[in-house]
Amino acid sequence: MPRFYIPQHAWNPDRLALDAAEAHHATDVLRMKAGDHATVFNGSGAEAEVEIVKAGKQGVELRRLSLTKTAPLACAITLAQAIPKGKNMELIIEKATELGAAAIAPLMSERTIVRGDEEDSIRKQQKWQRVAIEACKQCGQNWLPKVLKPVMPKAFFESGQKFDLTLVASLQSDARHLKTILAEHSAKPPKSVLILVGPEGDFTPAEMSLAKTAGCRPITLGPIILRTETAAIYCVSVLGHELFT
Repeated sequence: MPRFYIPQHAWNPDRLALDAAEAHHATDVLRMKAGDHATVFNGSGAEAEVEIVKAGKQGVELRRLSLTKTAPLACAITLAQAIPKGKNMELIIEKATELGAAAIAPLMSERTIVRGDEEDSIRKQQKWQRVAIEACKQCGQNWLPKVLKPVMPKAFFESGQKFDLTLVASLQSDARHLKTILAEHSAKPPKSVLILVGPEGDFTPAEMSLAKTAGCRPITLGPIILRTETAAIYCVSVLGHELFT
């Protein structure tokens, strides 16, 4: 059944409607019409099965048939990802969403090739948030991860976000196995985790020192050096496997 996104601020279970963008997808792309059924979600756990009452270019009016609530995952994983070149950031956001990440923080590290001004950062944030929405629509995820505005690592740590456990993927000799670190928290598993993944060539020594000073514990991803997009998917997958149940 087709799935559509209605933002939390526009979510009214008694008067559901699609905005212009989602209406275009429903009517012009999928050729849906009055009487067709669909699923809508608000990115905060709520999902409803609906019937199209009226379809037009400016919006689609819906009638709610059922309403359910999906509980959040047991651990909120934030992926702080150094922005790779090309479209790999879109791939990372798509897969992190499918794997249950709660937030994605794009980082402009010293070795990041992609740069831009404030206006460009806002455009990228909006574009990448849309990637996360489309991933939720495809995979049935009812909790939409928040994609933050790209910032330098120093600015990210100065934002004051708190986590039960903070980690950084590392190629350095002091990196420990994730299983060893999680074993220390077996009595009380973390409810929120931050994992930093660097660019090709890893974070610079200064950035790694900054992460450690902020409390990040270096973890190894094994004996094989992974590309940054592979490392991101690996980290979210393993953390989800260990902490979602």
